[in-house]
Amino acid sequence: MVVASPCPIGSERMRRMGLPVIDLSRKRTHVAELMVRACEEYGFFKVINHGVNREVIARMEDEGRDFFSGPASAKQRAGPANPMGYGCRSIGFNGDSGEVEYLLLHANPTYIAQRSKARHPSRFCSAVTEYIEAVREVACQILELLAEGLKIPDREVLSRLIREGESDSVFRMNHYPCCKERDASHRVGFGEHSDPQILTLLRSNGVAGLQISVEDGVWVPVTPDPDAFCVNVGDLLQAFTNGRFVSVRHRAMANSFDTRMSMIYFGAPPLHAQIKPIPELISPQNPCRYRPFTWAEYKKAAYSLRLGDSRLDLFAMDMNVLSS
Repeated sequence: MVVASPCPIGSERMRRMGLPVIDLSRKRTHVAELMVRACEEYGFFKVINHGVNREVIARMEDEGRDFFSGPASAKQRAGPANPMGYGCRSIGFNGDSGEVEYLLLHANPTYIAQRSKARHPSRFCSAVTEYIEAVREVACQILELLAEGLKIPDREVLSRLIREGESDSVFRMNHYPCCKERDASHRVGFGEHSDPQILTLLRSNGVAGLQISVEDGVWVPVTPDPDAFCVNVGDLLQAFTNGRFVSVRHRAMANSFDTRMSMIYFGAPPLHAQIKPIPELISPQNPCRYRPFTWAEYKKAAYSLRLGDSRLDLFAMDMNVLSS
C-alpha cells in the first residue's frame, strides 16, 4: 500500500540484532531519540514497560481464545466481515486469502457493544473496551514522543487524531490455526502488506510467525516477546513525516507447532482528517512529497487493492522526488 522509502534499512544489522527494544520508563528525551531512529531505520520497534496492566492483557487474550475456540456457527454470528466482523481465510474483497480467521471491530465503545457476538457478550465487550483504552494511551504516548523527537512544537499534532471521538481506529484479532502440513513453513497466514493507518500496536500469544521485509526478497522473523508491544509505522505516518519514517511491509506465516493469536490496534484519524506533511518536516533539502488528501480518500484507495499493492504513490507530489 505504500511507495518505497528512500531511507536505507540496516538489513544486516536487523538480522543480527532483531528489532530495537525501547524502554518507556527511561528518560523521555532519550526514548524520543531512540523512537525516531527506529522509525527511520526500521519502521518497527518494540516497547517495554508500557504501563498496560497484565490483567487487562490476560482478560483480552482469554476472551480471544474463547471466541475462536467456539463453534463455527457462533463465530459466524459476528460475520461476515464487511469489512468489520468475523472472517475466515478470505481477507477483504479482492481475492486475498490466508491461513487465518479474524474478528475486526471498530474501536468505538458503542460499536463494540452493538457487535459483541461472543458467547459472553457483556464480558467480551468489557474486555475489548478496556484493552483498547489502555493500548490507545500507549499509542498516543508514542506519537507524542515522536513529535518531541522530531522537534515539532505541537507535540499532540498526531495523538489528538486518534483521541478524537470520531477516530476511525480499529481493533483486530487474528487467529492462525496450527498448520500440520509438510510445507507449513511456506504457508502464508496473512500476506505481505503495509498498514494504511497512522500507527499499529501488536502483541501475540508468544507464538512466532510475524516477519518484516527489510529489503527486496529478505524477510526477517520478529521474535515474540510476552512483555512487549510491537509497534510499526503506518502509511499515514510516513506521509505526515514527509517520507522520513518508513511504513515497512510485513506478513504472518503459518506455524507448524502451535496456534498463534495476535491482537492488533490500528490508530487512525477521523475519516475527514486531512493528511499532509507536517510543515516543520518540509525544507529545501526535503521538499513536500505528498499532496493533501483525506483519510477517507486513502482508505478507499488502499482497501480497493490486493494485499501488497501500492497506493501512497498516487498521492505523491512528484514521482521523481520519490525515487531520488
